[in-house]
Amino acid sequence: MIPSVLPTYSRAPLSFVKGEGSWLYEADGRRFLDLGAGIAVNALGHAHPALVEALTTQAQNLWHVSNLYHIPAQQALADKLVDESFADTVFFTNSGTEACELAVKMARKYWFEKDQPERVNIITFDGSFHGRSAAGIAAAGSEKMTKGFGPLLPGFIHLPFADHEAVAAAMDDTVAAILVEPVQGEGGIRPLPDACLKGLRDLCDETGALLILDEVQCGVGRTGKLFAHEWAGIEPDIMMVAKGIGGGFPLGAVLATENAASGMTAGTHGSTYGGNPLGCAVGGKVLDIIAEPAFLDEVNRKAGLLRQKLEGLVAEFPDVYESVRGAGLMLGLKCTAVNMDVIGAAYDKETLLIPAADNVVRLLPPLTITDDEISTAVARLEDVAQAVRTKNKD
Repeated sequence: MIPSVLPTYSRAPLSFVKGEGSWLYEADGRRFLDLGAGIAVNALGHAHPALVEALTTQAQNLWHVSNLYHIPAQQALADKLVDESFADTVFFTNSGTEACELAVKMARKYWFEKDQPERVNIITFDGSFHGRSAAGIAAAGSEKMTKGFGPLLPGFIHLPFADHEAVAAAMDDTVAAILVEPVQGEGGIRPLPDACLKGLRDLCDETGALLILDEVQCGVGRTGKLFAHEWAGIEPDIMMVAKGIGGGFPLGAVLATENAASGMTAGTHGSTYGGNPLGCAVGGKVLDIIAEPAFLDEVNRKAGLLRQKLEGLVAEFPDVYESVRGAGLMLGLKCTAVNMDVIGAAYDKETLLIPAADNVVRLLPPLTITDDEISTAVARLEDVAQAVRTKNKD
């Protein structure tokens, strides 16, 4: 008999009932160090007092009115995002998946309005992940994502990761945009080199194609800049964000230049819940905190500390951990052992990790993780390595 909850997840046997900072409390009382942050969502940890206050204050006044009317909290958050980014305009969604749908529509509508309707193709890359909607799985193109869900939405060109020559060769007069994650998350914490990101920007400038960045996982302070592309010194035309921007409340957004968004006029897109007062009240507070230079400086400092300690683990346990990669507090341990064995052993040590492709475990802790918690995390990962090593010898 099928369960009442559709069985599309392979869930760990854990049920959390309370969160506080970097910690989650299981129903049986156990206390877990959360190095996944809800897959990079709880950027300020669990139950951050400022977010609790923002949400409850807004909830006491107004939950929902729909986008038929002006929403002051939405306007305020849009203004903040425009002030802190390349963008001129923002559309709010509930998730990164919805943001992907709009980004694709926006790019294609841009060329339609320029009387070049043949420019519909969007270049994407192996290992990418852009959500699980029709456009998202077609953009990723992997068999794991697409098998059984055909016919797929056409108009995507899949190329090898970080292969500039392949991109240049594909840039014909049917290409509307390039869509890329500055750091692949699900694909195994693979940062795109700054030179590659600059090269993609140059190709778009030369051909007129739009550059779409998917910063759903790597954005909002995760890499030590407010947005990951800032490290490369470039700006996109369109950018998708979600996850961390809501601090745990479902919220996403598409940021765009006035030029890129020029085709999106009244009636061309919409969302019932996107940009609702609750989400925008929380998002505004998240941005107030994370956009502060001092906060981002701390993210970078703590990222350096954590990475240094992880490199020590790799050196000590080469039979379990092969290498460290990533940026900021978006780090991956490529494993020598089976990554799911590492994650299972971490559960036994009351520590939460996230799997990724290429036999990687992701470390995506709250950006508020403390130095003491970093030390605890590494000590537990050492215990995990010992346990995996012992198991593999048996």
